[in-house]
Amino acid sequence: MQVTTAGGVKVYNLSAGKSLPEWISERKRRALLKNDLGLRRRIELLQDFSMPIASTGIQVTADGQYIMASGVYKPRIRCYDVKQLSMKFERCLDAEIVKFHMLSEDYSKFVCLLSDRQLEIHAQYGFYYRTRIPKFGRDLSYHSPSCDLYIVGASSEVYRLNLDQGRYMAPLHTNARSCTVCEINPHHQLLTIGTEQGGVECWDPRSNTRCGQMAVSLDTMDSGGDTTLQPAVTALKYKNSLTLAVGTASGQVLLYDLRTPTPFLEKDHHYSIPVHSIAFQRSQDLVLSADAKALRIWHCSDGSPFTAIEPEHAINSVCYLPETGMVFMACEDSKMLSYYIPAVGHAPRWCSFLDSLTEELEEAEPVVYDDYKFVTSSDLDTLGLSHLVGTNLLRGYMHGYFMDIRLYHKAKAVSQPFAYREYRKEKIRQKIDEQRASRVKEKKVLRVNSELAKRLMEDTKKTVKDVSNPLGDNRFAAMFSDANFQIDEESEEFRAVHPVLAKAKLKKKKLEEKQADIERGESEEREGRPSDESSSSDEEEERAAWREVARLRRSKMAEEGEKGSVGEEGAKVEMVAVSGGDRLSIQRPSTVSRASLGKRLEREGGASLATPHSSSLGNKEMKFSLKKSEVETTHKQRMRDHRIERRKLGRSAKKILPKTRNTPVFWKGRRVK
Repeated sequence: MQVTTAGGVKVYNLSAGKSLPEWISERKRRALLKNDLGLRRRIELLQDFSMPIASTGIQVTADGQYIMASGVYKPRIRCYDVKQLSMKFERCLDAEIVKFHMLSEDYSKFVCLLSDRQLEIHAQYGFYYRTRIPKFGRDLSYHSPSCDLYIVGASSEVYRLNLDQGRYMAPLHTNARSCTVCEINPHHQLLTIGTEQGGVECWDPRSNTRCGQMAVSLDTMDSGGDTTLQPAVTALKYKNSLTLAVGTASGQVLLYDLRTPTPFLEKDHHYSIPVHSIAFQRSQDLVLSADAKALRIWHCSDGSPFTAIEPEHAINSVCYLPETGMVFMACEDSKMLSYYIPAVGHAPRWCSFLDSLTEELEEAEPVVYDDYKFVTSSDLDTLGLSHLVGTNLLRGYMHGYFMDIRLYHKAKAVSQPFAYREYRKEKIRQKIDEQRASRVKEKKVLRVNSELAKRLMEDTKKTVKDVSNPLGDNRFAAMFSDANFQIDEESEEFRAVHPVLAKAKLKKKKLEEKQADIERGESEEREGRPSDESSSSDEEEERAAWREVARLRRSKMAEEGEKGSVGEEGAKVEMVAVSGGDRLSIQRPSTVSRASLGKRLEREGGASLATPHSSSLGNKEMKFSLKKSEVETTHKQRMRDHRIERRKLGRSAKKILPKTRNTPVFWKGRRVK
């Protein structure tokens, strides 16, 4: 639901949001609704409230239970049941619908004026009758007392079709070359006709005579309109038995009292495009007038604006539900728009949930105070105002407090007296940097968040897929140039949010320090020069300590390299006497690994582990008895001792168990055992 405010009046767009295509399957539709949050949160007031290409007209039946809408392409008319909040039926026609009119209080009888001069009458079950009129029609009205259907169009005549007798009656002859619109007053049944030359004629249906006429075009010229053109009358609507609203092609709405030939109020839309729809809201004395660009709601008494709605697409027709706040629009778009204005009226009975829904939205709307400043506890500590917590100077809100903006500025001026001076210097530096931006300069390392930039560049090199990098995005440029965005990696908050990164950084830092200390000690020992006489005793002790650390490190590495000379724990070193004739051969590990297993065993003196056997045919067989590990042997011995101990301590249940009887043995039919 989209909320807009115009003139201090909230307007709720109930049709805002994404729409699902008609050709997708029900399974894909459910998957999209499940994964897309915007589709789940949208409000679909009426199911399938749309047309394939565009909608041309929309009306509500007299009983308020059905909504009729026409559209293209193909030309069609749809009926929506507000009780079921869904489409009731759809009927396609042969030509585009220019106008349609309801003949009954519900959807059961209506007539459609088509663009090919056809006039189609529909019943509840479907198409009923089709006839043709002599000229192209523009509008039609139904006079229920006489059952006459009046059709106006590109002719000076007004055609009359009597639906009771089923034949055309004698037409009415007007003083204009063509007519554009017609309207019947529901109170006294006066027929009002608007002409293309900017005139309005009133006819009495009882005698088929002209009662009076008004020159609307002259009134628009007197009010400052274009004197070279005569704007046609494009819309007519009665408020009561005497007040008539007239819309013109020049974008003006004039209010007339039938007793006077001059208008008592004029409203200009300032778009110079025809006004095609007019409606009245009687409880607040409002007028709703619409052209192709906007729907304007204004006061009937003085013409002051109330609010306005400007949709994205051109408006073809507007339907206002009487004495409610609901407005429907047929636009040059597949989606028909629904608007709810609580200030105009309450929601209709069939969608009364809109009242509570809008109230919840108003309660959930956040309020921002211009004369108050939101501060956190750390901000109060910085300003030295922590002692004000609990007083009426601070109002608790969420994770901080609201305080008067004047008090905030005073406290900041006291705690940071040179803040303005630093701010001014920073602004001057930024201006100078902007002027230098056009010059050719050497690419330097980023001054702010350089460590973060290095990590981002390393991650970009490692990743295979294209991943968005903040370094190349102008939206994050201030993060690497403005000192206010400096990340303090030593703070507790950073370590809590990035524990792995903090540990890795600490480990890397310790490793670098250790490596630097070792290199420093080794370099000093290689130099072998005595310390300077001018150096202090502390420096001499420190150098001696580094030399000792380096010596211990080398000795430890030497001990790890001598694997054959040292046995297990507690073993003593054996001294082997080498005779003069023996040669001490030292081979590399790679040479030893390429030798065969037998040669390696002979060299290592492991003949006791292998038993070779030779045959007369030259074959040789060798069996190896692998020595088990000490851990495995110890574990098996412990398990063996444990089983023996359990066997000794266990008590047999043989004495309490029943004795088993031996199976009898028979021989030659006699039991022998």
